[in-house]
Amino acid sequence: MEKGNGCCFSSVSSSAILSSVAFVVILIFVRVLYVIYCSGRPLNKRSSKPVSTLIILGSGGHTAEMLNLLAMLQKDRFYPRFYIAAATDNMSLQKALLLENSLASETGTVVAETAQFMKVYRSREVGQSYITSVWTTLIATVHALWLMIKIRPEVILCNGPGTCIPLCVIAFIFKVLGIRWSSIFYVESIARVRRLSLSGLLLYKLWMADQLFVQWPQLKQQYPRATYVGRLM
Repeated sequence: MEKGNGCCFSSVSSSAILSSVAFVVILIFVRVLYVIYCSGRPLNKRSSKPVSTLIILGSGGHTAEMLNLLAMLQKDRFYPRFYIAAATDNMSLQKALLLENSLASETGTVVAETAQFMKVYRSREVGQSYITSVWTTLIATVHALWLMIKIRPEVILCNGPGTCIPLCVIAFIFKVLGIRWSSIFYVESIARVRRLSLSGLLLYKLWMADQLFVQWPQLKQQYPRATYVGRLM
């Protein structure tokens, strides 16, 4: 008799656990669908309140393109600005600092009040073995998580460097969990004519980017959810 009661109790407990797990999974799934549905809506037009903006820089052409994009940005609308580059990138943050210094001299502001400059660990260096990259990816993810908790940006601007992926993934998870809503805007490089870069493809396929801009009509045809904006360079 006791064995029968024990089996019944175990069966009920298992059913309750499975039901709870199923409920949580469905709840998360519904929340993800809601986040995807709400993503891409225009920012609330509150001219009196600026939005904190995270700008992710990459080495070489990525930084040059991003700085050209920033020249067209409403500086009084998107600040404070947080610039992030890979820890091994020695030039991008210096170029961003030069831009901010020129803006500060024009407007009479102080760079420390409008911009901050940070570095993030890279998940994998060029030529690094995949075995050792497991450890470095873990470190980079934890570091990116710490930076996102510290910055809590309302807008994220990126244009291709692999550094943006862990930051955007964390931002998307924050949306799902209701921690912080960060609008992700991805601008594909002008060098990409027929196919998206790996970073752009991941953000597109996983529905993480609120808006993904392309500079060639061929990309718009191949990726219909992208927004064609013409050449920005």
